[in-house]
Amino acid sequence: MSVWQLVAVGLVMLLGLLGVLVPGIPGPLIVWAGVLWWTLSEKSSLAWGLLIGATAVLLLNQAVKWLLPARNLRAAGAPYRTLFLAGVAGIVGFFVIPVIGGLLGAVGGLYLLERLRLGSHGDAWASTRTVMRAIGLSVLIELFVCLLVFGAWAGAVFAG
Repeated sequence: MSVWQLVAVGLVMLLGLLGVLVPGIPGPLIVWAGVLWWTLSEKSSLAWGLLIGATAVLLLNQAVKWLLPARNLRAAGAPYRTLFLAGVAGIVGFFVIPVIGGLLGAVGGLYLLERLRLGSHGDAWASTRTVMRAIGLSVLIELFVCLLVFGAWAGAVFAG
């Protein structure tokens, strides 16, 4: 696979990561499609193993999402732009501090944006807690799983 194709696959997977944060865009499916594209081009045992593992993890993610309570973003009070930017901060955090940086970046970004919007620490912290309860586990698990698949793909690309 050429460098440009690898970059294109990476961009597709990055689009999938952003899709986790935007309602209506099937982020995990886009991430999986990126892995499928890479696998069909590589045709190695590592690529097929990664596709099987990614499929299993992403299917498990979908099952877990069905078991979690529904999220109500309107009740949380934070604007969608704030939620989106906090998710972007989570993606950046994942690359700055592998794995746990995703959670730290998302929550820290959300708090910072709410602090700027609301003005005081108490109000920003209360809003952050409310948002985390409303969207919390469902989006964070989905984002973490997609980041895990992306990280495994990147590791396989650099190892191969």
